[in-house]
Amino acid sequence: MTMKPLSGFTVAVTADRRREDLANLLEREGARVVLAPPLRIVPVADDAELRATTLALIERPPGVLAANTALGIRGWFAAAEGWGLAEALRSALSGAYLVARGSRAQGALRAAGLPAAWSAESEQWSEIQQHLLARGVRGARVAVQRNGEAEPELTAALSAAGAEVVEVAAYRWLPPVDPTPLRRIVDLATNRLVDAIAFTCAPAAAALLSIAGPDAGDLLHAMRTDVLAACLGPVTAASLARHGVPVLAPHRARLGALVRALAEELPKRAPTLLVAGQQVTLRGHAAVVDGALRPLAPAPMAVLRALAAAPGRVLSRAALLSSLPRGADEHAVEMAVARLRAALGGSAYVQTVVKRGYRLRVD
Repeated sequence: MTMKPLSGFTVAVTADRRREDLANLLEREGARVVLAPPLRIVPVADDAELRATTLALIERPPGVLAANTALGIRGWFAAAEGWGLAEALRSALSGAYLVARGSRAQGALRAAGLPAAWSAESEQWSEIQQHLLARGVRGARVAVQRNGEAEPELTAALSAAGAEVVEVAAYRWLPPVDPTPLRRIVDLATNRLVDAIAFTCAPAAAALLSIAGPDAGDLLHAMRTDVLAACLGPVTAASLARHGVPVLAPHRARLGALVRALAEELPKRAPTLLVAGQQVTLRGHAAVVDGALRPLAPAPMAVLRALAAAPGRVLSRAALLSSLPRGADEHAVEMAVARLRAALGGSAYVQTVVKRGYRLRVD
């Protein structure tokens, strides 16, 4: 099989918007992709609360607008257009001091005819908070466009500094209609059957841990050890870092940058051994034997990983059995070893030690 940077690796994608775009980019690099959006974004064009907030801001324009996401700004103006309020809203915001959380939110403001006066390069709310507090907000009416959920720290800090904060919810996060695919991600991760989980927003990480329920501890342990958490941007990364999860986050919060970061990092985590005179690299659900990709089913891959973790040592059938999926017996170990030998290209790689077990013939 043709080798690509992510050949042999499995990546779980937890995204609603643009999940197909991210999946296509990963597949082009050779990855196997599992899709499971933990949340769905629901626009609120017919939401009475958003309409009331919009009318209140038109009647009493804010002195400051903090734009969080491009999706939110576009959705807000689309809803206002449907209500016949777009021009009135644009006029009300034109006199405000406009700040944006990153270049995409800044671009959405510009497209609405409202160029931002300042943008947070780090794309984090904390930078916006520091900037506004340093500038001074006492007595100011500050509109904060939310990212599908409340921003309590920012709201509390601005209110404590004397601002009147108005939150604008242009869309909401809701649980998926069918949680089964998401539950599958939890099972795959805890059983080390995915190599990375890609998160594109902080609420997605929180939703995955929530649906894991009693398995949340095992899921966190997997992400702290074997399963790479890849996050789109520092805000998403921070939500997992608080749980002690080491994260991979590209400098630019872009899908292409996230895929490139995965394509660089995952191959570095793949161990290589010299076995029976050949280089053997373990990549997720496949082995690379002297440059050739050999996909493996979960059971033979589990046996290979167990043997590679103890190079040259003899492992008993009972020891190998513990690495297989639950419900297997010693006959399943023999079948997994046979399939492993066939996939690797012969019996030279895995040696049978009579009455003791099996060993990997490392040089």
